[in-house]
Amino acid sequence: MVNYIWLGMIVIGVLVAAINGHVEVVTKAALEGAQVAVQTAIDLIAIITLWLGIMKLAEAAGLVRALARMVQPITRFLFPSVPKDHPAMGAIVMNLSANILGLGNASTPMGLIAMQELQKLNRGDPKEATDAMCTFLALNTSCITLIPTTIIGIRLIYGSADPTEIVGTTIFATAAGMTVAVCMDRLLRYLYYRGR
Repeated sequence: MVNYIWLGMIVIGVLVAAINGHVEVVTKAALEGAQVAVQTAIDLIAIITLWLGIMKLAEAAGLVRALARMVQPITRFLFPSVPKDHPAMGAIVMNLSANILGLGNASTPMGLIAMQELQKLNRGDPKEATDAMCTFLALNTSCITLIPTTIIGIRLIYGSADPTEIVGTTIFATAAGMTVAVCMDRLLRYLYYRGR
């Protein structure tokens, strides 16, 4: 569906430009947009690489296991069907850690690993998501961000006078989003099992 929406916006943009006799503006905007996107991606590689390296060091040093033990009461509450020492729990903790640091791109590989490990625990229909998968998806997409690293990096690249001024509002907005996501996960699960 989203593809159709994007296609519709592109077609409408091209048609409006053609009706107004400025089709060259579309080509110019596409080329400038591509150039800016590539430059921004190159600039962000350093930031993402640094934090990925730190995450790998933390994993090798055993900090991930320590963090997993530290947040175990929370993860046991959120993921009661996942055994405490299962590899899925480590991947979930790593994914959430990257999200908390504002490294959404860096969290993707750990998110995929977490889902693969959670699928191994799926005793039902392999095409149906488990409760743990649904909870993880809700947390992954709405996780609190304490240090919005990528956004701070983008603001720095584009010369913001105070690139960190968004930290407070980011923490508030992401905390609210995560709270709603976890509450809705619990509510919808309750309603689903009550209706069965």
